[in-house]
Amino acid sequence: MADKKFVEDITSMEVDFAQWYTDIVKKAELVDYSGVKGCMIIRPYGYAIWENIQRILDAEFKKLGHENVYMPMFIPESLLQREKDHVEGFAPECAWVTIGGQNQLSEKLCVRPTSETLFCEHYRNIIHSYRDLPKLYNQWCNVVRWEKTTRPFLRTSEFLWQEGHTMHETEEEARAETLRMLDVYSDFYEKTLAIPVVRGRKTEKEKFAGAVETYTVEPMMHNGFALQGGTTHYFGDGFAKAFDITFTDRENNIKHPHQTSWGVSTRMIGAIIMAHGDDNGLVLPPAVAPVQLAIIPVAQHKEGVLEKARELAEALSAKFRVKLDDSENSTGWKFSQYEMKGVPLRLEIGPRDIENNSCVLVSRVTREKSFVSLDGLENAVAEALAKVHDELYARAAENLKNRTSVAHNYEEFLKTAEEKSGFIKAMWCGDSACEDKIKDDTGGVKSRCIPFEEEHIGDVCVCCGKPAKHMVVWGRQY
Repeated sequence: MADKKFVEDITSMEVDFAQWYTDIVKKAELVDYSGVKGCMIIRPYGYAIWENIQRILDAEFKKLGHENVYMPMFIPESLLQREKDHVEGFAPECAWVTIGGQNQLSEKLCVRPTSETLFCEHYRNIIHSYRDLPKLYNQWCNVVRWEKTTRPFLRTSEFLWQEGHTMHETEEEARAETLRMLDVYSDFYEKTLAIPVVRGRKTEKEKFAGAVETYTVEPMMHNGFALQGGTTHYFGDGFAKAFDITFTDRENNIKHPHQTSWGVSTRMIGAIIMAHGDDNGLVLPPAVAPVQLAIIPVAQHKEGVLEKARELAEALSAKFRVKLDDSENSTGWKFSQYEMKGVPLRLEIGPRDIENNSCVLVSRVTREKSFVSLDGLENAVAEALAKVHDELYARAAENLKNRTSVAHNYEEFLKTAEEKSGFIKAMWCGDSACEDKIKDDTGGVKSRCIPFEEEHIGDVCVCCGKPAKHMVVWGRQY
């Protein structure tokens, strides 16, 4: 009965994917809606996922020599105007402060949508010689982009993220940094979040405002939609020239440094939900799950059961994030609760298990039960969690494979876009007019990226028939 009631509480993703997503973020207690339209309250369980993401990524950044800094929340209008393409790209999403206290401000302040201009102002003051380079900075903060349509984690007016901003002596070094950080993101998605990604370069039309080149990792969700999972940008020396940032090089010449930026956000939590979740709720990859192992005492009123459960919890907590539920709720309720919250592994221990010096481990992904000895339990739990990760990745990779199609001509492209949800591989001439036509004719299919590993599908553009320059992965996005 517990399972039946539980399923009724969450809309099936096959019936209404958007409502399924909303049900999960609410019922798993990840977020609550705030009194400010488009802004979310991230509840403790949701924030704990973000803290784990932050902890792991921050350690990776620091291994590569990056240092954390903090920049102001407000950007003077004159500062934002310094880089023309950049301000034009963000103008529709900017929120402005015009009054401070009771006084009209002499200059409008933008609530940061991103911090390139702030970093450039600072870099101008601290970079003077090649000896000052590289500058490898990162910031964990919130940003504001005034979105018209919002959804928790995916698009909100305010969200949390990290933004790396680096300055380099040469173009070669800056380009290497841009690709190095893309590798960090790609590895994080695949090895930590168990989500495969397509890696590649954004088209000119889809690149970041002010960038020379933008690179992206694109994971696929259950329903075939893409999510821009993380981006890295090579800026060349455009911002450096606009902000008059110069340094004396090794030959005593005055040069402009080369710049990068890169970022991922709480949107990653949306990716986890939509890549791994099912009709019973969340399914969390073990590396970022707030609780990796839920211990459920069975027949806990019987002598010795609670004591044994507490003993196991204390021993296993040295290596894993463990939750012992010794509440008076029914065992069935507990099973459903931790399944809905996506806990990767459940441990059941009851009187008969204690007699046999064993317990039961249950995988959230497959629901398979394993009867394991209490001797060597730590190794058994570690192996079971590794298996959960591998099964999640395999399932997501299968979805990516099954939902990726190839189109050789425009008729085939339009038919595929109408009948199937997923990525479409097709050749492209390089003209943004074809991107616009495809988006209009399909009701929203856009270029996701030019993948690093391009396949030769044909010689002409799928849209206009002119000679093709690239193979592009196309798809709908969140």
